Amino acid sequence: MSGLLFVVSAASGTGKTSLVKALLDRVTNLHVSVSHTTRDQRPGELDGVHYHFSKKEDFLALVEQGGFIEYAEVFGNYYGTAQATVKQQLAKGHDVLLEIDWQGADQVRKLFPESKQIFILPPSQFDLRQRLSNRGTDSVEVIERRLGCAVEDMQQYTNFDYVIINDDFNKALHDLECVIIANRLVIAQQAARHQELIEKLITPVEP
Repeated sequence: MSGLLFVVSAASGTGKTSLVKALLDRVTNLHVSVSHTTRDQRPGELDGVHYHFSKKEDFLALVEQGGFIEYAEVFGNYYGTAQATVKQQLAKGHDVLLEIDWQGADQVRKLFPESKQIFILPPSQFDLRQRLSNRGTDSVEVIERRLGCAVEDMQQYTNFDYVIINDDFNKALHDLECVIIANRLVIAQQAARHQELIEKLITPVEP
């Protein structure tokens, strides 16, 4: 049985990384594919855990080799999802979650039309600005540029299967978990996962 591929996207500062991290503590057999990036490593980030930090020339070489399912340039840095890792996990029957931007989600949608795509929205632009400012890692100019780009990013929500508003974190987390569980309960997944049981249940029993 092939695993399910989930995509979670959001504008910068919406809180998708925190939601995904909390989701992994609540849902079993869900694997997050660690993206490759050429951006600088931030304090507290670990190579191979938060991202695979790569040199630009190495990243672009992998692009030429067709090694990414999706990749994009964001704020002057490249981000991408390794194709081999994702396909291996899915083939093992593991569900995979990609935490990527809408551009990457669009590329994944073309290659994996069966993927389930989720977009996270903030409750307001004011709230988003506060979250970006509270990071304490960017200048005012960078924050304003990110906010402007975020508004454009949020316009892409109509291309996704599900939309979750991250106003109350616990509610948003519950909604995200519900999407995962509901997709695992569709007939095709349940029939493959419980084939032996279902065959026994629907086979007439001799009196």
